[in-house]
Amino acid sequence: MDFREEAAAIRGDLIALRRELHQIPEIGLDLPKTQAAVLRALEGLPLEITLGQTSTAVTAVLRGGRPGPAVLLRGDMDALPVTEENDAEYVSRHAGTMHACGHDLHTAGLVGAARLLAAHKNELAGDVVFMFQPGEEGWDGAGHMIAEGVLEAAGRKVDAAYGLHVISDMVPRGVFTTKPGPMMAASSGLFVTVVGKGGHGSRPHTTLDPIPVAAEIVTALQNLITRRFSVFEPIVITVGTFHAGTRHNIIPDDATFEATVRTFSEEALAQVEKESVQLAEAIATAHGLTAEVRFVREYPATINDADEAAFVAETVKDLFGEDRYTEMPDPVMGSEDFSRVLEAVPGSYMFYGATVKEDLSEAASNHSPRAAFDDSVLADGAALLAELAVRRMNRG
Repeated sequence: MDFREEAAAIRGDLIALRRELHQIPEIGLDLPKTQAAVLRALEGLPLEITLGQTSTAVTAVLRGGRPGPAVLLRGDMDALPVTEENDAEYVSRHAGTMHACGHDLHTAGLVGAARLLAAHKNELAGDVVFMFQPGEEGWDGAGHMIAEGVLEAAGRKVDAAYGLHVISDMVPRGVFTTKPGPMMAASSGLFVTVVGKGGHGSRPHTTLDPIPVAAEIVTALQNLITRRFSVFEPIVITVGTFHAGTRHNIIPDDATFEATVRTFSEEALAQVEKESVQLAEAIATAHGLTAEVRFVREYPATINDADEAAFVAETVKDLFGEDRYTEMPDPVMGSEDFSRVLEAVPGSYMFYGATVKEDLSEAASNHSPRAAFDDSVLADGAALLAELAVRRMNRG
């Protein structure tokens, strides 16, 4: 099997599919147009296809000609609430929605892997599960699919799982990178409403002004990180929204903010969950107000199996050459619900450079309205997924 050569032969099809998907981005768990496009792309392949019950997920199983391990390959399909600012001929046709994180490439690449492997169905020593997942961007699509049995879709639990994520900056075009152990952070949400008593802006002493109290909590959360946690324990708390009031001369009844919290260890997560809530409530109480606080655990940390990460690195080097792989020096504080798969089975996630810029400092990052991805990388991405599946099955 020469997957590089075979993938190059379908490169045009994969690029066309990616550009079709890029024009019809959809958000969340309900992606009907995306699902329809995926099903059309898989039509005619010898796959056992199951559709999601609580989402527009697509699970496809390829049965090999001989018994062996089951391997899962995953591609997420959803987009983001971002207005695209690129000028390509295939920009988003859905106002306010964009494939700003490259999931259109993930979907097209997984279709490519399915086509490559299906062409060698009788030679495969095992089964492959293709996980086309909606709702990665905060909707826990992986959790939905796991609850509906994607890990057991082959008739038994998969033995290993792999996924890749394209990056529009940070990683040179065509280069794969991963690392053993923690690769991406756990994410949680902190939701705070400070409740006071509103009134006229000229008479603050007759009110219980929630705005300075909420602002004090925002600042204190940063002190919490630096004074309650070791400098060797990576933690991020970023306040992303802050809302209060309607006019400049009215003190409102309440002020609300939301923050994302990123951690790696369970110990740090438990501590920041307890102490951030205590901190917000105590500061509000000290000023005679109250704070309604929710801490929501979202995705766990993405932790690669050490042996599987080494296997990915070895496979990339064998297939493409030493210069196409670099080990990540450090984890990133982004999060990913493929972590739920890796909690359940050994596997590895990886990043794949798809920047359109030679100078990475000039490239817009994932999630930017100007994020751009070079879809010439699709063929090699599909080839790698297929190669990983075959080599893992052959290991037994």
